[in-house]
Amino acid sequence: MGNVEGNYPPDPDLVTLNPFWQRAAAVLWPSFLMAGVLEMLVFAFVDPADLRWLGGSELAIGSSAVYTLAFLLFWWIISLAGGVTQLLSQDPHLEVLHR
Repeated sequence: MGNVEGNYPPDPDLVTLNPFWQRAAAVLWPSFLMAGVLEMLVFAFVDPADLRWLGGSELAIGSSAVYTLAFLLFWWIISLAGGVTQLLSQDPHLEVLHR
């Protein structure tokens, strides 16, 4: 009879993450990828040189800075949505048992 998954001895090379960091990675990595996709979609139609402030004056930063700030803003917004989803999807009864 073969070993069942739970009967294996612990692997000393296996790195296990704290559940918090597992959830953080589960939010941050996909949101990073989607921020890149969103940036490509937005800047396929918008030229950073054509952007203006609400008053109509030109931006005093270069195109690469606009790309960087837009990416970070997209990443932050998507991460925030993923983080709220993680918080709302937790079972409160399980959290009490693990403390």
